[in-house]
Amino acid sequence: MQILDLDATSLAREIRAKEISCLEAADAYISHLERVNPKVNCLVEDRFEQAREEARQCDRMLPTDSIKGKLFGVPVSIKEAFNVAGMRTTCALSSRRERVESADAAAVSRLKAEGAVVLGKSNTPILCFCQETDNKLYGRTNNPWDLSRTTGGSSGGEGALIAAGGAAVGLGADIGGSIRFPSHFNGVVGFKSGALQVPDSGVMPVFNDPYQQYMLGIGAIAKSVTDAELINSIISFNSPRAINPAQFELCIPEPHGKFPVGEETALILNRIREALADSITVNTEKPPFFEKAALYWQLIMSFDGGRGIAEVAFDNEKPRIIMEYLKEVTFGSSTLHRYLTWALIGANVFKPNSTRLQTMKEDIKIGKAAVNEYLTNRVLLLPVYHSTAPAHGELYRELFSIKKTFLKFIPYVAFANLWGLPALTVPVGTDKNGLPIGVQLISLVGNEQALFYFGRILEERYRGYIRCALYD
Repeated sequence: MQILDLDATSLAREIRAKEISCLEAADAYISHLERVNPKVNCLVEDRFEQAREEARQCDRMLPTDSIKGKLFGVPVSIKEAFNVAGMRTTCALSSRRERVESADAAAVSRLKAEGAVVLGKSNTPILCFCQETDNKLYGRTNNPWDLSRTTGGSSGGEGALIAAGGAAVGLGADIGGSIRFPSHFNGVVGFKSGALQVPDSGVMPVFNDPYQQYMLGIGAIAKSVTDAELINSIISFNSPRAINPAQFELCIPEPHGKFPVGEETALILNRIREALADSITVNTEKPPFFEKAALYWQLIMSFDGGRGIAEVAFDNEKPRIIMEYLKEVTFGSSTLHRYLTWALIGANVFKPNSTRLQTMKEDIKIGKAAVNEYLTNRVLLLPVYHSTAPAHGELYRELFSIKKTFLKFIPYVAFANLWGLPALTVPVGTDKNGLPIGVQLISLVGNEQALFYFGRILEERYRGYIRCALYD
């Protein structure tokens, strides 16, 4: 198996055994990224020479047996929204392209402390405010399995990069499916941490509202469930509690009439349900408050009418949202992608009034208790989206339509965000065009070991990660 196919855990083991040198690993990924990136456009800033020098330093330490760290010498990639010392964090804003960060984000610092070698940073939509990865500063990221398809977002550059084998493992963030969409569309493993489990300092944009902070998760975009677990163990505040997986049951609800699931996805879900029922307790009980997940997610993201995001987008000058939107759709002359300005217009339209906000908060308090009871000793398996990766622009039209079509298309990902739940996405199949299909496993904070346990079962019995080797 070549270096590009190895997950981070395996590569770290090969490096410790002196079977692969750190420079050999770095060079393999750098050369591959130089081939892949012109087509996929996943990497937006590299530190290749620094990475090579760090790899050489690691190699000089190998003969002395002074290896330290679970990721010693392992090349990794980082979502552009995370600060990396000596690199820019633009979040695709032209106004920030000359700002170089002096310190690492907390999660990046923890990876480096374990010996990780950062290759570079991957593309995002502007201010991570969209589930499609396209912006005016760096351009559009393409799905490596089909360049005409979306890679998802907002960790879309990271999803495409790992799918193409551009690093051993990557780091992403998720407040509205931003790890799980790219994992599903690109056929990689993704893990969204539960609420407040991973430090978010040094990550853009900054979420100050406690409900938004609760929805945010940070974790790996990876080649294996083992790597997702490894990265979580490194960047989390606390180690997951020990659990007995035999005491857990798996819940795979039948497709919900109001929320579409594609035929091929439904067939895979049914196949998993039937196959696992022989060895695992499987039921079809629907999760509570599922039908309200998308609405409440949208209200929380729109609680200030998008004012906070707009202030950052306009660099604290008076926002000109409608003007910039019209400039872009008419002349293509705005520095802000129309995806952002249209989303900000929508956030203002959907801004909840005080009465609706109070009703939602009371409902959420009741819902948390119901969800906690439902997920005690239980793992929920859901699709990520109703289809495989759609053509560029289609996902945005479905999730940001004035017709509120997000209410039927985003509940599967919004459920985990709304309730602050950890979620693990695992590739389990493909559609007739060879595009990946993933499912997500969801449970309570503290039940992460159950997610990784069931994730390994799915990984072993079904597709798992397969590197897209179209550009070798």
